[in-house]
Amino acid sequence: MDLETLLHRDIPLTRELGLTVQSWAAGRLALGLPLAPNVNHKHTLFGGSLYCGAVLAGWGWLHLALLEAGEHGGHIVIQDGHIQYPLPVRGDALAICEAPAPALWQRFLTTWRRHGRARIELATYLVEAGQSEPAVRFTGQYVLHR
Repeated sequence: MDLETLLHRDIPLTRELGLTVQSWAAGRLALGLPLAPNVNHKHTLFGGSLYCGAVLAGWGWLHLALLEAGEHGGHIVIQDGHIQYPLPVRGDALAICEAPAPALWQRFLTTWRRHGRARIELATYLVEAGQSEPAVRFTGQYVLHR
């Protein structure tokens, strides 16, 4: 099952947000978050929707990276998150999560395989379509458990 179908089935809010999987390549996940279903009274993307997009980019990255590593069990949960909103988002956005340092990823996998539980910190960011400067920066602590 592809990630977008999984998210829409298991986290119904993602359908309402209009969330789409834009790309998964070279350890980088990009999710689309359209303005229209997430607009606020200032005609910008609602902060809560931006937060959801940021959390889901990390969750989705971890899900896909685990599959690529041959890991098909476990439950991913967000344990802690910190967000900054330096710029308003006036149009559609991309929520992006890139691979952490290889040593950090390997330590996570080793811990998971030994103990059946592991945590990893992932950084995500959101950019307005057509822009390069992050409008949102997020750091989340994700836990994988049996």
